[in-house]
Amino acid sequence: MMKHFILAMMLAAWLGGCSKSPQSPDNSQDGASQSREVVLYSSVDDFLLNEIVDLYRKETGVRLRLVGDTEATKTTGLVQRIIAERAQPRADVWWSSEPFGTIQLDREGLLEPYTSQSAEASIDGGWPTSLRTESWYGFAPRARVIAYAPDRVQNIPATPLELVDPQFKGRVGIARPQFGTTRGHMGVLLDHWGEEGLRTWLVALQVNGVRLYDGNASVIRAIRQGEIDICMTDTDDVWVGQENGWNIELIYEPIGVGQGALKSTGSVVMPNTIALVRGGPNPDAGRRLIDFLLSPRVERLMAESASRNIPVHPSLAAEFAELMVPQAPDLDLDQAATLVPQALAICEEVLIGG
Repeated sequence: MMKHFILAMMLAAWLGGCSKSPQSPDNSQDGASQSREVVLYSSVDDFLLNEIVDLYRKETGVRLRLVGDTEATKTTGLVQRIIAERAQPRADVWWSSEPFGTIQLDREGLLEPYTSQSAEASIDGGWPTSLRTESWYGFAPRARVIAYAPDRVQNIPATPLELVDPQFKGRVGIARPQFGTTRGHMGVLLDHWGEEGLRTWLVALQVNGVRLYDGNASVIRAIRQGEIDICMTDTDDVWVGQENGWNIELIYEPIGVGQGALKSTGSVVMPNTIALVRGGPNPDAGRRLIDFLLSPRVERLMAESASRNIPVHPSLAAEFAELMVPQAPDLDLDQAATLVPQALAICEEVLIGG
């Protein structure tokens, strides 16, 4: 389902001149009949989320009730909340900063199919099929990268496999794999390396003194504070750190570096995802909010923000070409999502139980 994602992104950039002018959401209903309230559950970072939510409130007058999550339980906590509320849903829209929790909700039957006509019309040929299903859309991706302190790291590791080198002993950190994009990344690695490969790498990381933190932003702060020198994280956390004036750089992972079955995957690219919650209290208002969030205008805001998300809309992808990932794998995110529970069990055994 999610294969050929990177090819779709490259094609989108090449077709830069083909983007249509965004269409307004369908407001054919009488204004009096439209719901003036909508409930959004989101795991997106607060600084970016609040800017976009405030803009929507100001321009529409809709009372948007926002429920966010903590850094330590990114995505996972809200996914469990939506599952717990299945008998009486309270959310209208689910906006995740990654795809794996959304795939889980879709499999649970908790997402309502929706086609955003304005989003489809904003790109010639419609939204990339690699970035949508009947129930959700992917947009504004980020990439998994290695970040480091350039003043303290001379031999820069380009792949996760190199983080087990003895020269980096006690100098490497990652976010706890139970949550956020690290969780999904472990599923991708299990898909590529198999159980034996993932376990071998994790054991080597543990022996090399890897440190665990509550989230990707916390790992970046740990580099800034000198607790560690290198980490696995997301591009947006590095960009935000640089925006704060921190001396942190990143390197994109190449494809196919390594020995035997353990070879680097390339920088894993993870889209934001947006979906309508099945049975939510304000479905029409939820659809209009989804239309807004999928608009070129919002993707531009996200690309221009400190987060610097990668646009999907062709004209924006061409304009922000510097954000495109040099080498990224052709991922099957659906398969990776299937493997996440097994990957987490291995992580728990090696990194926590070990």
